[in-house]
Amino acid sequence: MGLFFGALENPIMSEEMTARQQIVYQAKQMGRKSMSHAKTFAVMGLIFSAAECVVEKARAKHDITNSAVAGCVTGGALAAKGGPQATCIGCVGFGAFSVAIEKFMERHT
Repeated sequence: MGLFFGALENPIMSEEMTARQQIVYQAKQMGRKSMSHAKTFAVMGLIFSAAECVVEKARAKHDITNSAVAGCVTGGALAAKGGPQATCIGCVGFGAFSVAIEKFMERHT
């Protein structure tokens, strides 16, 4: 994703840059975006895995509720900087996404 989004960003002074400078600039932007997205996905995976493990251990069950709660915790934690409304929307959105993925994967196993 970082490669894709990094390639879409145009430099402000692109008219004054040579082709080589534009290529170097685009390569650096793609690298920065890739690292940023990699860090975000790593944090997301860490929070989700930890939350699901804790919930499963506390409930002593392995079911879809664990994924919903872990998704809610993850979405809320990632959106916490945006305030309470963003936290609630993140919680509901990521929880619903987690349940949908869990249902989809359940069908294919």
